[in-house]
Amino acid sequence: MSASYSFRNVTKVTTHVLQEMKVKGEKIAMLTAYDFSFAKILESTGIDIILVGDSASNVMAGYTSTLPITLNEMIYHASSVVRAVKRALVVVDLPFGTYQGNSKEALNSAIRIMKESGADAVKMEGGKEIIESVDRILSAGIPVMGHLGLTPQSIHKFGTYVVRATTEPEAAKLLEDAHLLENAGCFAIVLEKIPAKLGGRVTGELKIPLIGIGAGGEVDGQVLVLHDMLGITMEFSPRFLRRYHNLSEEIKGAVDTYINDIKSLNFPNEREQY
Repeated sequence: MSASYSFRNVTKVTTHVLQEMKVKGEKIAMLTAYDFSFAKILESTGIDIILVGDSASNVMAGYTSTLPITLNEMIYHASSVVRAVKRALVVVDLPFGTYQGNSKEALNSAIRIMKESGADAVKMEGGKEIIESVDRILSAGIPVMGHLGLTPQSIHKFGTYVVRATTEPEAAKLLEDAHLLENAGCFAIVLEKIPAKLGGRVTGELKIPLIGIGAGGEVDGQVLVLHDMLGITMEFSPRFLRRYHNLSEEIKGAVDTYINDIKSLNFPNEREQY
């Protein structure tokens, strides 16, 4: 099947462009980035959305969950990414503790991200439980991307990273939450680790784009963590992850060669000296 690139020539991906992509059936490509160098590479590929994910807590800082990362740290990563990007839509995760249960704090957190990083939108986990915060942020003109299904910020509530919404009550709640977020004004929703059939049903019922990560092939787009799909981080291997490279081994090989060249007096050679 040939790839569809109808929107590749747009100078800036906006929420409106994403809506048009859904209407016309062109799949949306989304990846994470946390620094200038990787964001610059992604930008050069024509990626549609760059997510500055709170997965930086795991990937960049080495924590075992997304909970510890702070708002200041997210702003730092987002600012680094934004400086490399002109075309892609840059979405930034609101970190744990900056929006749950306090809509005024949620708005202040979102405003800080938008003003200090220059990002295009924020992303929040949850449905009915956070709708007051979603409403308040949207009322300030800040675009919001939702996130349902497996919500990593709630890991201590669930106690496990297993597939979500496998029971009828949980699936019904996910559908209800998805409609609630759409009606509130969210421009898109990420669906994480849910049955493919449910992912297709939500996508068919909603007018806004649905981006999947382990939500099957019938959603409007896909997202993966860059370091996972490139094989830089190797500890994480869920079914939905396709590794497109094994950079971990390549980097180790290059460093081994570098060390050997130094020890054997092969580096620097005469051409590499002044």
